Amino acid sequence: MTRDITEEIKRLKEEKNAVILAHYYVRPEVQEIADYIGDSFYLSKLAVGLEAQTIVMCGVSFMGESVKILNPEKTVLLPDAAADCAMAHMASVETIEKMRNTWDDLEVVCYINSTAELKRHADVCVTSANAVKIVKALPNKNIFFIPDRNLARFVAEQAPEKHFVFNEGFCPVHEELKLQELQTLKAQHPEAEVLTHPECGEAVCRESDYIGSTSGIIAHAEASSAKEFIICTENGVRFELGKRCPEKKFYFTETEPVCGDMKLITLEKILHVLETGENEVLADPSMVEEAGKPLEEMLRLAK
Repeated sequence: MTRDITEEIKRLKEEKNAVILAHYYVRPEVQEIADYIGDSFYLSKLAVGLEAQTIVMCGVSFMGESVKILNPEKTVLLPDAAADCAMAHMASVETIEKMRNTWDDLEVVCYINSTAELKRHADVCVTSANAVKIVKALPNKNIFFIPDRNLARFVAEQAPEKHFVFNEGFCPVHEELKLQELQTLKAQHPEAEVLTHPECGEAVCRESDYIGSTSGIIAHAEASSAKEFIICTENGVRFELGKRCPEKKFYFTETEPVCGDMKLITLEKILHVLETGENEVLADPSMVEEAGKPLEEMLRLAK
C-alpha cells in the first residue's frame, strides 16, 4: 500500500510540477519521499530558488507561511493545515510595540518559528542555525528576541556585547526534555557526546557537549570521532542521523521528545493535497511585503 501511495505521489509531482520539502522532525517515510530535507534555515533559503510551481511543505504552518511569503507567485500546500507550532504564537504585537517605546536603539529579532503576523512587526528573522551570526552583525545594542527565551539565552551568551530583552515563549517539546532522564543516560553511556538544540532549557544545555541547530547537530555527529551520542532534540532527526552515520549509535531520553504536530504529516495527506490542491497557504500582498522584509534581511545577513 505504501509503495502504491509513493508511486502515485511521484506521478503527481511530475504532472503538477511540484516539489516536496520536509523538515527533519516529520515521519521517516515522509522524509524518504521528500525532494529536499532540512531545518528551517535550509528550507527557507532553498525555497527562494526553486523552479517548481507548486511547493508541498511537510512541516508546521509557520513554515508554509514563510515559504509563501518568500515565493508569493507559487502555490504552497500544507499536507495538514492543523499542524501548528505552539511557540510560534508565544509573543504579541502589543508587547513588541511596548518594547519599541521602552528601549532606544532596539532591534526586534524574530525567530523564524513564529507566525507571519509576528514577522511583519519584526526587523529581522533568524533561525537557530544563523541567530548568533545575525545578532552579532546588527548595529543595535538592544535586542528584543521573540518568541523563544531559550534560544535567546543561548544567543545572548554568544553575544555578550548586546543587551537582551527576553520574551517568555518556549518550545514545549524541547522545554519538557527531562534533565534527570538525560543524566541517567549519561551515566549509562559515559563515552557518549551530548548534542542539544538551543530550544532546550538551561539545565539541559549545561549538561551538553555541543549546542546547535538540527542541521548543526547532524553535521557535528557526522564529523565527530565519537561513536555514541545522546540527542536532545525532536526524535525525527534519528532518520537522518542513521542515514549519515550508520556505524554510530544514537540515544534519546526515555521520554522521547516528539512534536505531535510534525507527526501529523503523512503520505496519505501529501497525496491528498497533490490531488485536490487543498490547504493552500494564502497571504495578502501587504503581508507578503511586510513579513517578507525581515525574512529577506535574514537571508542577506546570513550570506
